Amino acid sequence: MLTNRTYFMNDDNVDFIHNYYERLVAQEIYDQSQRVQEGDRDFLADVACVALNRLPPRYIRHDVDMTFFMSPQDMGEIEKKVSLAVTEAINHVESRERGEDVKLPPLEVSLIGNRASKPDKAAAQESINESLAAAPVAKASKSAPKAKSSKKKSS
Repeated sequence: MLTNRTYFMNDDNVDFIHNYYERLVAQEIYDQSQRVQEGDRDFLADVACVALNRLPPRYIRHDVDMTFFMSPQDMGEIEKKVSLAVTEAINHVESRERGEDVKLPPLEVSLIGNRASKPDKAAAQESINESLAAAPVAKASKSAPKAKSSKKKSS
């Protein structure tokens, strides 16, 4: 660690926390790369780092925590995103090894963690926001007549 902070937990206490995409990415790299299948661990590590940095982090304790709440559509979207991220990462690492200065394509992140961007959720949230914005006005107008009526009683 770069700080002088003292930590009271050993590594065994946090080893169960992991990024959901790590295993998916490692398997996809293995499936796509002959070099990794032949045992090139450095290439695996380089590609995994590039691919994982192109996916949103999803830290979990158990894989079932993530998959239990996903629809088949969400799972399919994740598989496509992982496959694309790995393909782009392999191409990037190999091009860098050849001395080329290749830029990765821009990220398009729209995985399940970003459901607010989906039309149904966005419309529902907008409706809630409009209701909340109107609520203070309604309360203020209701409290004004009570103040007038209390003045009448005290006179």
